[in-house]
Amino acid sequence: MIPGFGIDSSPPPATVEDLLGPSLLAAMDGLEITSRKVLSGRLHGERRSRRRGFSIDFADHRPYVAGDDLRYVDWNVYARLDALFLKLYLDEEDLSVLIVLDATPSMDWGAPSKWTFARRLAMALGSIGLAAKHRVSLACCSGSDVSHLRDLRGRGRTAELGQWLLQRSIRDHGGGEPLGEALRAVAPTRRGRGVAIILSDFLGADDPLPALRTLAGGGDDLHCLQVLSPQETDPGGHGLAGDMRLEDQEGGPPREVTVTPSLLRAYRARLDERVRLVRDAARRCGGSHLAVETDADVADLLLGQLRRGGLIR
Repeated sequence: MIPGFGIDSSPPPATVEDLLGPSLLAAMDGLEITSRKVLSGRLHGERRSRRRGFSIDFADHRPYVAGDDLRYVDWNVYARLDALFLKLYLDEEDLSVLIVLDATPSMDWGAPSKWTFARRLAMALGSIGLAAKHRVSLACCSGSDVSHLRDLRGRGRTAELGQWLLQRSIRDHGGGEPLGEALRAVAPTRRGRGVAIILSDFLGADDPLPALRTLAGGGDDLHCLQVLSPQETDPGGHGLAGDMRLEDQEGGPPREVTVTPSLLRAYRARLDERVRLVRDAARRCGGSHLAVETDADVADLLLGQLRRGGLIR
């Protein structure tokens, strides 16, 4: 073992302000979570739809047909053309945003910590959704053990979101396939369709495709954000060398290894294979995938890769 390897020595966040610093708050201003799909929400929200309906933003006219609501007849057009036309508007849809947070032991590692980074990113994305008056829900998962925070709406719920995230902790999932168990538990509780965001390292041994299909099968626009620490993506560059005993964060047997350049190359090939597997599974479900390291700046991530990927606008 290398003392302190992959251990974040900085204190964990203790306040909502620790999750959202001033620079991140400034970067979030004016951002919005968006869906690539046309969805039907149950309540009117702030997301402009590609469907036409009745709200405040004029879009077009269409001829009146029997049974149409006379309140939407354009009487100015009738005075000019002696024909009835209805005013059409851009509908404002309610968008449901679900954020799934992986709380299995493998997330409690890395410098910076994967768990801290995932909660900061969940806080940022949730706050953006609340500011846009979307319906925001969160699920914190460790195997079939799932805790929920459901149906938040409006900026006034931001502090509640932050306190809930601060109170979450890493839990032992008790073996099995933690991601698959979690998503199978979350999927039946889904209320409405919209955007589903999964924050996980996806480092389990299971095939992620069945689990992702379980969640995406409800019609959600799926985004998989694979959170990895710098020590995982480049262990040799962070001092992993020589003879050592490696311990599995999730209860597997310890292993005695001699770290050599060839072993590091083989490890990197296995990691790249895992990332490709998750990416391909997400795309087969019609979703997107992004692998991000925990030393990334969350504000830059929102304004850069997540905006280009279609999650943020």
